[in-house]
Amino acid sequence: MESMAVRGIPEVALSSGSKAMPLIGMGTAVYPFSPSDATRSAVLRAIELGYRHFDSAALYQSEQPLGEAIAEALSSGLIRSRDELFITSKLWCSDAHRGHVLPALRKTLRNLQLEYLDLYLIHWPMSTKPGKYEFPPPKEDLMPFDMKSVWEEMEECKRHGLTKSIGVSNFSCKKLETLLSTARIPPAVNQVEVNPLWQQKKLRQFCAAKGIQVCAYSPLGAKGTLWGTARVMECDVLKEIAEAKGKTLAQICLRWVYEQGDCVLVKSFDEKRLKENLDILDWELTEEERLKISQVPQCKGCSGMAFVSVDGPYKSLTELWDGEI
Repeated sequence: MESMAVRGIPEVALSSGSKAMPLIGMGTAVYPFSPSDATRSAVLRAIELGYRHFDSAALYQSEQPLGEAIAEALSSGLIRSRDELFITSKLWCSDAHRGHVLPALRKTLRNLQLEYLDLYLIHWPMSTKPGKYEFPPPKEDLMPFDMKSVWEEMEECKRHGLTKSIGVSNFSCKKLETLLSTARIPPAVNQVEVNPLWQQKKLRQFCAAKGIQVCAYSPLGAKGTLWGTARVMECDVLKEIAEAKGKTLAQICLRWVYEQGDCVLVKSFDEKRLKENLDILDWELTEEERLKISQVPQCKGCSGMAFVSVDGPYKSLTELWDGEI
């Protein structure tokens, strides 16, 4: 078995001062969302290959199979202790209410069969009516988001030792500024869409200045999902670079994100791709290749349209992303 040290997956220290986060992680979102044995098997194989960072969410229904895989990895001796792993999960919008956050995290921990998370994120800056885990949420269920009270409860989660670090997902610079103005514990991470076709230069600069680690989802565009686009995998510039380098287009994308200093989350249950996704550490892009990628026309894949409604708190995509789109 190859350990993380053998694979050499670098880690980054988080502002929370807790356990460092491996810069390559495995995502577990499979749409339509449902718990599956395929998830459990893929996570086990990923652990064998050297993955130690796994990203889940209450919405994905992947917490239970991920927890089963962790239990199996421990009982079989694949890993010596749970502390070898970095486990992330997320608070869904229907639990983003005062009084709901701690119970939601406790439920997540039961699903995962764990005593603590390494990172707990607010999934979207949005609340929906309690009780449902749906994507896209019904428009009539969209509710205003009380950021201050929800974040106070996230801070309580950390104080209770239920999670080592807390953070957010899909937050704009402006929303991060609002959060930072009242937060006692600043967010350690902002998990957002980042890929060569949505480079997030402004947001990544802001996060770097504030000590917030960017974690990139959809680094390949998430083709074939409700929230993704095929444009990344069809980009001619990326195809040319991949061909010239003898790498896959996916590897070019992942290496590019990794070279930005972002944590990169990859989602594949295919063994060949699981291996390929780790094979981005011992080579780099040239200055010329980076320049070509920096000039690729920008197009957001995950628009967030599901959270926009004429009767909701965000009446346009401009309001949701504060013009950063």
